[in-house]
Amino acid sequence: MDSNSRSIAKAVSYRLLGSLSTAVIVFLFSGNMKVSAGVGALDMITKLALYYFHERLWNHIPFGRAKQPPPQPDYEI
Repeated sequence: MDSNSRSIAKAVSYRLLGSLSTAVIVFLFSGNMKVSAGVGALDMITKLALYYFHERLWNHIPFGRAKQPPPQPDYEI
């Protein structure tokens, strides 16, 4: 299971790339840098939150996970 900080880092790095591509596409269609930057920023904030909660939800779903053997003790008798 990922830690909260790892999920946040993954969400931020993914959204930076995704929002940059969205801003470029909006700029290509509109030619307006201000609109492009605004859409990119809104896209990043919205989808970052959605990704984080999606990631945390999937940490509670066992589907597709390999079963791990029980931990072995660090000592012998």
